[in-house]
Amino acid sequence: MMHTTDEILRASAAWVWFPRDSEHEKTDVQLVRYPQRFGGGVRASQVDSDEDAAAVLDRAIDRTRAWGEGELRFWTNESDRPDLEDEIRRRGAEHIDTVAVFAREIVGAVIDVPSQTTAEIVRTIDQVREVDAINVHVWQQQPLDEADLRTELDEVVSGFEAGTHVRVLARLDGPAVSTGGCTIVEGFARLWGAATLEEARGRGAYRAVLAERLRVSASLGATTALVKGRTATSAPILARAGFTHYGDERAYLLTV
Repeated sequence: MMHTTDEILRASAAWVWFPRDSEHEKTDVQLVRYPQRFGGGVRASQVDSDEDAAAVLDRAIDRTRAWGEGELRFWTNESDRPDLEDEIRRRGAEHIDTVAVFAREIVGAVIDVPSQTTAEIVRTIDQVREVDAINVHVWQQQPLDEADLRTELDEVVSGFEAGTHVRVLARLDGPAVSTGGCTIVEGFARLWGAATLEEARGRGAYRAVLAERLRVSASLGATTALVKGRTATSAPILARAGFTHYGDERAYLLTV
């Protein structure tokens, strides 16, 4: 059975990523210091405070500086208490990204996937290398060295065997062109990290990754798929695939 709207919104607000080798701190706001291969800086989210917006933001800025970082990226959410958006803008932050929160029931999901695309679960070191090559190109992040590739493989395989994580790779007439991950949390399939090489976009690779993640998620017991799609890329595909829009989250960049 699909989760309720309130459950979906709470699950969206609770969703935060801790990259390997990151540092994090949770008080009245969740702060994550990203490793340099992801560009460094601090990501903030999940505001829950009895104090005013200025005080909450001041503490986030102070912690960012204490970590020796110069950039704070703040992700807003409709469940934030208090809402920091006006205060963030007043401090001169730049609006850099918007994602649309989508969800749908997994049972009955039918995704139209072109015949020239195939999707597979990542379980080998060669597949991990292909995933990394796509991510480096799309996200402009630093490539993994051999030791990190092995660590990534161990995490991918152990997560799949435990039924908690899966990484998918899609091919277009052979070459790997798209990838995406999925995490199972309390009956939700969190769909994340979708990336498609620019020259392959619009040809069904993302849909192949989406369909395979939904298939695997159902086999692992998830009932609701939850995804945050960028308005300019995946959001229209998700809407056509039967996902319902539950609101937006916006990111602001503040130089501290």
